[in-house]
Amino acid sequence: MQKISLNGTWKLKYFPEGKFKIAKPEQLSKIKVDTVEATVPGNVELDLVRAGKIPDPFFANNIFKLRQYEFYEWWYIRSFKTPAGTGNRRAELVFHGIDCFATIWLNGKELGKTANMFVEHRFDVTDILKKSGINELVVRIGSAVNAARVHKIEPCEIAMVVNVEQLSVRKAAHMYGWDICPRAVSAGLWRPVTLELHQPDEIVDLYYFTQQASADEAVLGIMWQFSTDSRDLSGFSLKFSGVCGKSKFVHTVPVKFTSGFETVRIKNPELWWPKGYGKPNLYKIVCRLLKEKKVLDTRTDHIGIRRIELIRTDITTPEKPGEFLFKCNGVPVMCKGSNWVPADAFHSRDAKRIEKILALFDDLQCNILRCWGGNVYEDHPFFDFCDRHGIMVWQDFAFACARYPQDEEFLETVRKEAEQVIRKLRNHSSIILWTGDNECDYSYINYGLDPGKNRITREILPGVVFKCDPYRPYLPSSPYMSPEVVKTGNQDLMPEQHLWGPRDYYKSNFYLNNTAHFASEIGYHGCPNISSIKKFIEKEYLWPWKGNVQWRTHCTDPVEGGSFYEYRVKLMADQIKALFGFEPQNLEDFALASQITQAEAKKFFIEMFRLKKWRKTGIIWWNVMDCWPQFSDAIVDYYFGKKLAYWYIKRVQQQVCIMIDEPVNGSCRVVAGNDSLKPAKGVFLVKDADTGEILMEGKFEVPANENSELGRISVKENEQRMFLIEWTFEDKKYGNHYLLGRPPFSFEKYRKWLAQIGKLPVSFNAYRISK
Repeated sequence: MQKISLNGTWKLKYFPEGKFKIAKPEQLSKIKVDTVEATVPGNVELDLVRAGKIPDPFFANNIFKLRQYEFYEWWYIRSFKTPAGTGNRRAELVFHGIDCFATIWLNGKELGKTANMFVEHRFDVTDILKKSGINELVVRIGSAVNAARVHKIEPCEIAMVVNVEQLSVRKAAHMYGWDICPRAVSAGLWRPVTLELHQPDEIVDLYYFTQQASADEAVLGIMWQFSTDSRDLSGFSLKFSGVCGKSKFVHTVPVKFTSGFETVRIKNPELWWPKGYGKPNLYKIVCRLLKEKKVLDTRTDHIGIRRIELIRTDITTPEKPGEFLFKCNGVPVMCKGSNWVPADAFHSRDAKRIEKILALFDDLQCNILRCWGGNVYEDHPFFDFCDRHGIMVWQDFAFACARYPQDEEFLETVRKEAEQVIRKLRNHSSIILWTGDNECDYSYINYGLDPGKNRITREILPGVVFKCDPYRPYLPSSPYMSPEVVKTGNQDLMPEQHLWGPRDYYKSNFYLNNTAHFASEIGYHGCPNISSIKKFIEKEYLWPWKGNVQWRTHCTDPVEGGSFYEYRVKLMADQIKALFGFEPQNLEDFALASQITQAEAKKFFIEMFRLKKWRKTGIIWWNVMDCWPQFSDAIVDYYFGKKLAYWYIKRVQQQVCIMIDEPVNGSCRVVAGNDSLKPAKGVFLVKDADTGEILMEGKFEVPANENSELGRISVKENEQRMFLIEWTFEDKKYGNHYLLGRPPFSFEKYRKWLAQIGKLPVSFNAYRISK
């Protein structure tokens, strides 16, 4: 198949929807409307910025200037020459991402309409494409907000106040305004546009799945489908050649039909493992479609051979502890990672940011990430990176924090979307779980309704997953509220939880004694670096934070004048006060104190789960990266400025880590955690940051995939101390620290401790933090 890019510069005409009653492209020439150059892939707002029509929406309060454009229609126009060699080949025009209500014309003929930004749209243009010469392509994108007006909201539906419009529209929920995203109800051709020329004989689909995986033998399942103009299928075959290191296989299948199923047994396979548990081995598998000995088509895939299991119970109690545990190739995996949120509030910029952001996950030693349901579905390069780096992907379907329509038309839309998404992504070994949505069960139970009545997650999606990808686990919602949880109303019974709670002191009872086996969300606020704040807040609004409209906008508050997210600025101040007992009176102290508070909190959350292994089995904290400039739980701001928490987390997510537990009966446990498949040993020491006294030192040994207690340090009630920890493992030095005592702590004393913390292995410049 030949692919011709139609990306680049297009012409963009725009005006309030319905103003001119334009129904066909030729009518555009009869009216005078605003016109700018557009970039494809792109978003219309970014084109207006480049044309000088609007200011940077990420600066100050400019984001609110986008509101008027929610009610516009947008006409994309470009010409292209028919490529040479088209002949009688079947031609398809492919839009890999249209946002989202669009009508498409080629050479004056309407090809069709679209209403979903999440999936690609294909149109057969074989008989419409000119045999030679210039073709004109026109795309009209209508207002998503206006389109939503025709939907009659039923009592079974609900959404947050600022984004009711998203209920019936298959468009990323965050675009209507979220606590982590601005309201930017965009439009555009946000992913590439291509013209695809097909050949008579093609491999149409290949699905690889692992039926069995052990060190001795793996059984790889393959389903295939090919197309051909030949009426006679005699002599056709498929030849599969796979190689990974020293492991190789060749398997030829004489075919009797255009689709089928086959298994391949591989002796001593190179298995795919998540980060820390082994190498993320990928087989390069080349499939050749043959007629006699002639190669008609070839396709290459990179496949990880592994078996993923999710061992879970519907509830957990102290008397009958439940489970929420991932196993890879039969081995329990301690999951440590972060939630994946939009790479950019304007998704046409995602492609340039994603690899750089994923490199942060890799550097932080994350072995799992969760693709949050308020986002788009990421494209192949995202999953390719995760495949190569052993980062497991928990994939939500694109539903979040709402009760969505239950009518048959909408359910059919969901079914088709899920089928396309799964078929596109199912060969990626990194994907370990499909999940129905983000927090939609809350939207039922918090209003006295049974989430089990949600046909989307209890009927449609599990059916599609079983149909298209039956060898992967499915979870109805995150967090999932089972019938027993619904019956009792006790959310502490859930094995998997989102631990937000009161957002108070990070060692409060809520955090310290939570009942979750697995936390798929947990976070804590932290101020961005001052150098970053100056990039999005006007000089006169830098300080103070109280009553500051620009801080409020970037907290993120999607409604001008304030709404229910306004509390998130004060949240930082409250959390500083909980740790240090005071409220900073200047920006420099506020930023540093906030970053220290966030860093200590998130480090504690991760250690809390590691120290209770296997009672606790995973933590996916919120979050690595911001999608726009804001005050948030992220540990890296939109401009890639790293907060202090980045360095603290990088240390405590190392596969071998030495940690100190909270005091019990006058002493603290010193524990070595090993989240790998090899026993670990080395040397360590713990010393007092103030006196330099060595409190414990020696050798440590810890079995594979287990924790070992190395001893205890005696402590006195109500004392406040900083312990510095160093260890050597496989000739590399590592560091960690532990803050002992109850707040409030002295901010000035912690600043002195911070200088020593920064010098520990995996060092950072403590004096540049927050600047």
